[in-house]
Amino acid sequence: MASPLNLCEIAATVRAKRERRKEARPGELLAAALDLFVEKGFAATRAEEVAKRAGVSKGTLFLYFPSKEELFKAVVRENISGRFAQWGTEIDQFQGSTPDMLRTCMMAWWERIGSTKVSGITKLMMSEAGNFPELATFYRAEVIVPGNELIRRILQRGVDRGEFRPMDMKYGVYTVLGPMLFVALWKHSYGTLSNADDHLIPQEYLLAQLDAILYGLSAQPRPNDRPAVSPNPTPQNGTP
Repeated sequence: MASPLNLCEIAATVRAKRERRKEARPGELLAAALDLFVEKGFAATRAEEVAKRAGVSKGTLFLYFPSKEELFKAVVRENISGRFAQWGTEIDQFQGSTPDMLRTCMMAWWERIGSTKVSGITKLMMSEAGNFPELATFYRAEVIVPGNELIRRILQRGVDRGEFRPMDMKYGVYTVLGPMLFVALWKHSYGTLSNADDHLIPQEYLLAQLDAILYGLSAQPRPNDRPAVSPNPTPQNGTP
């Protein structure tokens, strides 16, 4: 028979485990929600499924997140928008050239977001935003606007340093963003299929796209560049 002291120690251990479990629940719920949102989409994911996958009751889920919409917002903040401050600091502290910065940032995006389940949120929003305008507005404010601003800062740095030619920043941002969106959509749609003839290696694709982008952005003329219009065009009447 356990002594009173041992019983107290056992009770304290049980309480400590319960407290640790309680503290871990929000993270477990967010991880389960991310999995299901990416697998099934927002509309098809039910709160009961999230709770079951996290190993808690539906009531426990709603203690932390009062609705499925708030749960989704928490998933986005945990995995994407909550990281923008860190990413901004990394940009501020970068010491290399702007082409190197852009290359480093794109590869970091792939490692941290693109190659993970988190990139499935992009596909989810593009397919379901029209049905959930409140979430679309939230996602634009929390992810699209600050994400575009980070890319704009990189491009503006290149222009200010004479590394990139002047450009329309709005479309410069979309030019950089395009390959990232494509590879995220590919990963969570066609990329889930196995077809050796159409196999795409995301890192190689991104580097190839980046090479083309940097060529177009370069402020330095290339030896093989040709003017868009001949300096001595032939007159309309055909005379030299």
